[in-house]
Amino acid sequence: MTDGRTGCAFAEDTNIILDGRYVSVTRKGQGKPVLLLHGYLSCKESFYFQIAALEGAGYRAVAPDMPGFGASQRLDEAWSVGDYARWLISFMDAEGLESPSVIAHSFGARVAFSAFSAHRERLSRLVVVGGAGIVKPRSKGYMFRVKAYRAVRKFFPAYAERHFGSREYRALTPVMKESYKKIVNEDLSAAAARISAPVLLVYGEDDKVTPYGEEGMTFRSLIPCSRLVSMEGDHFCFCNHSAQFNALALDFLGENT
Repeated sequence: MTDGRTGCAFAEDTNIILDGRYVSVTRKGQGKPVLLLHGYLSCKESFYFQIAALEGAGYRAVAPDMPGFGASQRLDEAWSVGDYARWLISFMDAEGLESPSVIAHSFGARVAFSAFSAHRERLSRLVVVGGAGIVKPRSKGYMFRVKAYRAVRKFFPAYAERHFGSREYRALTPVMKESYKKIVNEDLSAAAARISAPVLLVYGEDDKVTPYGEEGMTFRSLIPCSRLVSMEGDHFCFCNHSAQFNALALDFLGENT
């Protein structure tokens, strides 16, 4: 579950202090607010094309770098999805976002499901792209690798850290590794089922990280007021085919005007 991809930096970035740590935020446009939540190991710049489209369509786009990512302050302890969800509600309060529409990518969808299942009145509409949050049954191969890692780590911890796990995982700091493990092992199925706002689920036809036929169809079956569409592209279809994604998202957001 790594979503690391960035775009162009925004000249309008500002830092705010929230709960004692600084948060980098981009705000563009005027009108009804749309909050954008980036993926894991990614940042607000991944929504470069969406922010421009929202501003052009008369919306106010608000895109933070969540703690530990982008230009926001690093974490000093491992956060779970629930920790990020609580932070999100505090951020919305600080920004005066009573019940915005939300666009959430991958890990951002995990945070949205957790936050708005507990605060359903705070969400107007939700666009999920490449949404994650389903813990799938572990294969025998996966369990074998876990056992091998634990056995090697017992006697050769440095070797185990260098050779097991994905390249992105190995590059994480110790705190972020612990946070990552908390996040990927938290199933958001029950939280997603409590979302009462309209939800548009968008998945790339070639998405291997969160496939349409797995996460997409599962969330569609769980979320009462949801619809599911596929589009060209992979896990970053909203970047690679931004015009197609933006048309889908703007049509959906416009339904509540």
